[in-house]
Amino acid sequence: MTVTIERPASTRTREPQELLNAVAPHITELTTNVFDSGMSLWDREVALLLRDHTMVRDMAERILGNAVMYTIGCIEHPEVHLGVGKLVDIGVHQLILDTPVWFGICRLYNGGAYKHHAPFIERRRDGLCLRTADFLKSIGFDIDEELWAIDGTDCSPCDNKVPDSH
Repeated sequence: MTVTIERPASTRTREPQELLNAVAPHITELTTNVFDSGMSLWDREVALLLRDHTMVRDMAERILGNAVMYTIGCIEHPEVHLGVGKLVDIGVHQLILDTPVWFGICRLYNGGAYKHHAPFIERRRDGLCLRTADFLKSIGFDIDEELWAIDGTDCSPCDNKVPDSH
């Protein structure tokens, strides 16, 4: 018996909006709900952030963009322990909570394997958030320095010992 392992999609772009919108063809669950508005995935996730949080569109887009960068960085480099601050984590949680989109992200960028979210209870205050920002820059992302600096010493990392956790 031959087993073929599907390789994750390589990301040719470092543009968060393009990375997220590329997930659309990989969404197979609840497609009517996800696509009935006619919005792009980017606009959908921004609208959900605006629905559930008090912020203006510009801030929602900044948070979502950095959440996508963080997510892709975690998927591409599972060997690197990364973490986000409270603001960017709002966007990470948005992606995870919209499960059809999250499953699509996992299908496209993580070879179909589910990427777990296993946060620690205690926040870390050892600079992991700032090191994460530096790492994301080193792999070609144009991070929002201000968002990462705001929570720079107050990070909410996930347990990197959980199989395929971010």
